[in-house]
Amino acid sequence: MSSLSDKINNKNATKIALDGKLFLIISISLIAISGVLSINPIVPIIAQSLNIPPQQIGMLMTSFLLPTTFGSFIFGALADRVGRKKVLIPSLLIFGIGGILCASASNFRSLLEWRFITGIGSASLESIELTIISDLYSGKMLTSAMGINAAMIGVAATIYPVIGGMLAEFSWRYVFLLSLLAFPVSLLIATRLKLPKKQNSTQNLNLKTYFKTTYKNIQNPQVIGLLLTVFSMFLIELGAFYIYFPMYAATVLHASSAEIGIILSIESIAFAIAASQLGLLTRWFSEKNLISCGFILCGLSLLVIPTIHSTWSLVTPCVVFGISQALALPSLQSMLAAIAPEGYRAGFMALNITVQSLGRALGPLFAGVSFGVWGIQGVFYVNALLAIITTAIFNLLLSYKSRQITH
Repeated sequence: MSSLSDKINNKNATKIALDGKLFLIISISLIAISGVLSINPIVPIIAQSLNIPPQQIGMLMTSFLLPTTFGSFIFGALADRVGRKKVLIPSLLIFGIGGILCASASNFRSLLEWRFITGIGSASLESIELTIISDLYSGKMLTSAMGINAAMIGVAATIYPVIGGMLAEFSWRYVFLLSLLAFPVSLLIATRLKLPKKQNSTQNLNLKTYFKTTYKNIQNPQVIGLLLTVFSMFLIELGAFYIYFPMYAATVLHASSAEIGIILSIESIAFAIAASQLGLLTRWFSEKNLISCGFILCGLSLLVIPTIHSTWSLVTPCVVFGISQALALPSLQSMLAAIAPEGYRAGFMALNITVQSLGRALGPLFAGVSFGVWGIQGVFYVNALLAIITTAIFNLLLSYKSRQITH
């Protein structure tokens, strides 16, 4: 009977084994995103409980996300040099301890400090999880695994807010204790997760040399094309969709908060279902074509939104938007992982997370400028145009012959 490693390294295979090992790996990123998705619904409760001014409450998320924005690549470099588990397990423990401290915070300042510590624990989780998937799978199976990972995140995006809201009925402090899940996961990873032993070409490099070589590698036009496309995706997602779509529904169509929440949940469900089928789609379409198709659908969904005049009709462009993200994001991650040179993969996937964070940070600003100049409808038209332009630039840069990757 062939081993699991033989199965998952078969480049010609398209079906992936849905076993405990894969879901253990995926649980790493599910723990990381709990620090945002379960907290979002209880922000008003925390503000009221700790007497926090509305203009300061956003620091609750900023303090958590800052370590990811600025530290993800450092942790990725360390994972390449010293090994995945040696960075991953301490990160999970820090995340778990940070959540306990957040639950015991006596004031807003201490809560922000403990959130920052929790963010340090979270900073490496998603990039290392994607790296481990890339270490274990290849070819079409890599894209399929990335799709399953994205699908599980989509499911979590629907469930976590509900769990957070339910726990907050007892106390907002209980929500932070979801971080305790990091402890059993770290134990299982330490004792059960076997990673392939590969020759690590960067173990003897100092960080300065590692960063210099990584910088040379990302100058490859194909790498630039992939990273720019990731940036554009999250710029559009957080600005046009997650901020100005609810505003359009509320101010123009007079939708209630409950209606908007249901529609956004439908988008998450559409994303999860489409992402789970990505392995099937890769039998007929290349990752490059899936990304292009995803961005075209994204642009079309944004163009349709301002033409809609009834609340529940917004479900259609939301479903299309969810499908567009499901086609593009796992395919982008798969292509970036595949092009990463041996010994630099964790650094590449950390760059992916850093670019995502930058897109999320600038998305609201870009959409806000569009709103100021062209109004709320202009936000969707401008971002739709950006999606189309991104498709053209992506295909142009991917058409360049890849330069030799430096090891």
